[in-house]
Amino acid sequence: MEEAITNGWEQGVGGDVPVLSNAVRAKAAWRTDDELERVMQKYTFNWSSIPPFCRVMCARGSLSVSTALNQVMSRVTKIDMASASAPQPRIFTITSLQHAVAAIAAMANRGVRQCLSDITFYLVTIIAIATLGPLQFGFHLAELNAPQDVITCRKKTISTAARLAAWVHSSKPKDKAPAGLLPDCIPMSEAAFATVSSVFTLGGLVGALCAGPLSSRRGRLPAMRATALCYVVGAVVETFAGRVWLLALGRLLAGLGAGASTVIVPLYISEVSPPDERGLFGAMTQVSINVGILGTQTLGYFLSHGAAWRWILAAGAGVAFAQAVGLLAVPESPAWMAAHGDPVKAKATLQRIRGESFDVQSEVVNWDHHERRGSNDEEEGLLSQPEAVPSSPTSIRSHKAPVHLGFLQVVADPLYRPAIVAVVGIMVAQQFCGINSIIMYSVSLLADLLPISSALLTILISVVNLGMTIACSPLPDRLGRKTCLLLSIVGQGTSSFVLAFAIVYGVKMLSAIAVLFFVAFFAVGLGPVPFIMASELVGQEAVGATQSWCLAANYVATFIVAQFFPIVNTALNNALGGKGWVYFLFAALAAASAVFVSWRVPETRGKRDADEVWGRTRRLD
Repeated sequence: MEEAITNGWEQGVGGDVPVLSNAVRAKAAWRTDDELERVMQKYTFNWSSIPPFCRVMCARGSLSVSTALNQVMSRVTKIDMASASAPQPRIFTITSLQHAVAAIAAMANRGVRQCLSDITFYLVTIIAIATLGPLQFGFHLAELNAPQDVITCRKKTISTAARLAAWVHSSKPKDKAPAGLLPDCIPMSEAAFATVSSVFTLGGLVGALCAGPLSSRRGRLPAMRATALCYVVGAVVETFAGRVWLLALGRLLAGLGAGASTVIVPLYISEVSPPDERGLFGAMTQVSINVGILGTQTLGYFLSHGAAWRWILAAGAGVAFAQAVGLLAVPESPAWMAAHGDPVKAKATLQRIRGESFDVQSEVVNWDHHERRGSNDEEEGLLSQPEAVPSSPTSIRSHKAPVHLGFLQVVADPLYRPAIVAVVGIMVAQQFCGINSIIMYSVSLLADLLPISSALLTILISVVNLGMTIACSPLPDRLGRKTCLLLSIVGQGTSSFVLAFAIVYGVKMLSAIAVLFFVAFFAVGLGPVPFIMASELVGQEAVGATQSWCLAANYVATFIVAQFFPIVNTALNNALGGKGWVYFLFAALAAASAVFVSWRVPETRGKRDADEVWGRTRRLD
């Protein structure tokens, strides 16, 4: 886009290129040419002040001509002629500005056509199959939410709506297993249920830490097939569990698959996606997680009675089996094959993914053995061994080839320690603000307050979560990462306070509204931003170890919330009387998180590298 602006400038000054039509200029909302001329004589264009989001969206064809023009004009800066550092003034004329926008429009049109030509049906198919892994992560995370009281024998049914009552009663006899082989419920205490729920996150932690080495040494495809096997076995064990320990074992196995999927699938998607569409397809991981949560909450709305809850778990086994079969038709990552000595097959596979008419040579030439090894090591995290990778501004320690830093090295090095503190802090904040208390326990939490609509409200929560995740995806690039984090934390903290007040004093409608705003504010920043910032706060030599710290903090914090939320909630309710007091605690934790982010987390938007983020000019050895 910068080149387009420059070319448009030069053509506007001395070239002979047709100007934009009056209709387009009118669409841009400029009132008169004379007024624009006066504005442009006082201001000069400063390219560096244009937000990166605007540049990217113009290049990809997602920004209209009028919006592009308004973005340009809204970011022009007045020159301080007395300043020695002020840039040399370059005055736009109406014609030159028109040519600049015309060039942007041409780039946008080419971007749309290029985007469509890059995406093939085969590519969409293999990515859809791969993202069934993260989808199951979301599915298993929330699968016990709606039927909790039925599974633990506290209730025989959860009436989700009056119109379903007759259907529930007529279906009850069919729920019982033949000859009493499977009980309708599994008696367990609140602490035991919390353990069953939280063991999923322990499995996820182990799976995530093992996934990097497995996918690096054996390939992305075998690793994904291993996760599918964990999902299948885990879901089957859960479905037929008659004892608490069997249900916990199934959750543990499913957690292994879920944790591994969160590492392998994003890596696989980034390696098979066209370079210009990696951001688009990369977002599918988070979207698929939310689809899984929505799916299991919807099933829970209809199947939380008798032994029908087992069909919820069986649905997870069905999705896992479908993925296992689908992976038989999915190719290995071309980049991984090229890095492991099979460039001919890698190129043929890439050509099939891109389409026969697509020129893949530009991607093939970028397959460098040492760079791919460095990339693979970044995903290994905790278990990675130091290997040579290309140097970066923060990794040059001697004339020898730089090494990939390990898990403990980044903590010991004062250069990287602030980044580790930042990523661990925001990951802990993500969980300690209480999002999983809603995802995992919303039905039991709101059941007595909203006995008719609590399960339906949970579905609405999942819809809001999915919709807001998609809608808010551009915000970190528009507003900045730190701004989104603070907005999200303050919004969630306020919603927690309102939710606690509403539950304690029995204000039903206010509690429902507070829950929806709570989830919506999570999607603004605390949902997507922590995963973005891990790779922006350090150089390439430390990205893998930083991601390991990020991942470890996420799963440990998730385990703490899943394990202790019901216990702390019950203790506070018994001590203070009533319900909902725990959300005052979440509000206080949100306030502490906001202070931490304000002081210890830097802004990364628009920064070239980690050195610029931290304001460094040299190593601090």
